[in-house]
Amino acid sequence: MGRVDGKVVLITGAASGLGRADAEHLAAEGARLVLTDVNAEAGEELAETLRGQGNEAIFLHQDVGDEARWDEVIKATDEHYGRLDGLVNNAGVVVIAMPEDTTLEQFRFINKVMSEGVFLGCKAALPLMRKSGGGSIVNMSSVASHLGYPVFFAYSAAKGAVRAMTKSLAVTCQMMKDNIRVNSVHAGAIDTQMVRTANEALGIEPDPEDPVGIGEPSDVAHMVVYLISDESKFVNGAELLIDNALTVQ
Repeated sequence: MGRVDGKVVLITGAASGLGRADAEHLAAEGARLVLTDVNAEAGEELAETLRGQGNEAIFLHQDVGDEARWDEVIKATDEHYGRLDGLVNNAGVVVIAMPEDTTLEQFRFINKVMSEGVFLGCKAALPLMRKSGGGSIVNMSSVASHLGYPVFFAYSAAKGAVRAMTKSLAVTCQMMKDNIRVNSVHAGAIDTQMVRTANEALGIEPDPEDPVGIGEPSDVAHMVVYLISDESKFVNGAELLIDNALTVQ
C-alpha cells in the first residue's frame, strides 16, 4: 500500500479495459486520479466507485484528439489538485483492415486517437508536471510496434509512432533536466473487451495449448504502478514488454 501515495495521475481511456485496471491499481496504492474518456457514463461510474472506496478521483469527458480539450483537462487538474505527477496515455481504438483495405479516414482516425492523442497529452501535461517538480509519463504502445500484423496496419502505425515519440521525449526531458521520465508499455494480447471483439471479428478462438496465452489487465496495471512510482526513478526511455516472450520467439 502507498507506493504512489498522494501522487496526482491522469489516465486517458480510463472507463474500461486497461485504463480501468490502471485506475483501480493506482487508487489502491494511494494515487489521486483524474479519469478521462469519451464514455462519460462508464467514466463517472468508475470515479464514483473509487470515491466510495475512500479514494480521490474525478472524471472529465475527453476526446484525446481535441487539443483545446486537453488544455481544459490540464487546467481542471491544476484547479482541483494543484499539481500533476503522472500521465498515462492509454486511450486506444482498433480498426481491423489489411493495408490495401484501410481507408484514409480509418488511418487518420486511429492515428488521431493514439498518435496525435499521445502527442497532445504529453505537450499539454509537461508544463504542469514541470511546475509540480517532475513526474512520470507512461505511453501505452503495443507489441504491434515490434511485430507485423497485416490486419492491424493502422493500429501498428500509430503504436510505432508512440514508441518513437516516447524515446524522443525521454531524451528531451533529460536534457532539459525536467525530472520527468517517459516510458512506453508494450502489451501482447490482454483479456479486454477490445481484444475479445477483435478476436471475434477475426474468428480467432482461444487456444488452451498456446504457450503464450493471454494476459490479464492487472498484468499491465502492475507495471503502470511501478512506472508511476519512485521505484522506477532510473527507468527512462524504456520500452517495457508484457507479452510472455511473444516478441522474442
